[in-house]
Amino acid sequence: MIDVIANMLSMCIPFSVALLLASIGEMFNQRAGIFNLGCEGIMAMGAFLGMLVPFLAGHGGQTSQVYNLLGFLAAGAAGIVLGIIFGVVTINFRAPQGIAGIGLQMFGVGTAGTLFRHFVGGTQSIPGIPDVDIPLLSKIPFIGDVFFSHNLAAYLAYLFIPVSMYILFKTPWGLRVRAVGTNPRAADSMGINVTRTRFESLMIGGCLAGLAGAYLSIAQAKMFSDTLISGRGFIAVALVYFGHWHPLQIMGGALLFTFAQTFQTQIQSFGISFPYELAVMLPYILVIVVLSFTSRNQTTAPTALGKPFNREIRT
Repeated sequence: MIDVIANMLSMCIPFSVALLLASIGEMFNQRAGIFNLGCEGIMAMGAFLGMLVPFLAGHGGQTSQVYNLLGFLAAGAAGIVLGIIFGVVTINFRAPQGIAGIGLQMFGVGTAGTLFRHFVGGTQSIPGIPDVDIPLLSKIPFIGDVFFSHNLAAYLAYLFIPVSMYILFKTPWGLRVRAVGTNPRAADSMGINVTRTRFESLMIGGCLAGLAGAYLSIAQAKMFSDTLISGRGFIAVALVYFGHWHPLQIMGGALLFTFAQTFQTQIQSFGISFPYELAVMLPYILVIVVLSFTSRNQTTAPTALGKPFNREIRT
């Protein structure tokens, strides 16, 4: 039983990385007042490009890790570009953010699938990123397997949690983001460029969503398929609400959802007779249940979330 629990917990950290990165990126978007439902599409493009670079480069031992890094960079760059495009549509043209986000999601998923079939053709595996055992710490019984035997990308993703907290709450730029998402007109009157700040937030959010997709294809699945993202972009948006727009609480939500996922994959190991279909649904049911309780107190929500800003029109 202890081995099963240790195995489940050790799976939680690497499996939660994609959700963590995507939801932190969406948090920056929403903190600036932009609601981006297109996270799923950006993740799909990031997953495809992240896999495509090392696949085209071929397998090459140590050099393959260089191509993996280039795959991550390509995915992040694609996310930035898609974030800018979304900004042009929603900020400059003031299109409804929800509809524009669905359009971005359909565009990203459809384009990634089409390009995959054109350049790759079918399911192909890549070497991916190997796990790295941290010296001494990885030898600690139980704790070592759970926390200190993962790939480098997972470690960096969790190190980004305190970094994102510092950026959001301790830097002038983070203050501008929060001001723009709370009261853009007051922020504009104090000399803050609302449009630029929102574009910068979308670029960061898009980059992180692209990296999240690349993590799935390079470090986790080590392949790409049309169903690789499987709604994680929408779950990431939900986790922002669950975490009340705070990185630490978002991390807790990502771990909770991932634990439910790993539980449904390991449930047969417990010898419990449980319908497989219900086990697969369990993580998503958990999100709905948790959100139904946490949504009652959303006083921390950015008050300008989803509202376009026009300095010439007072509302």
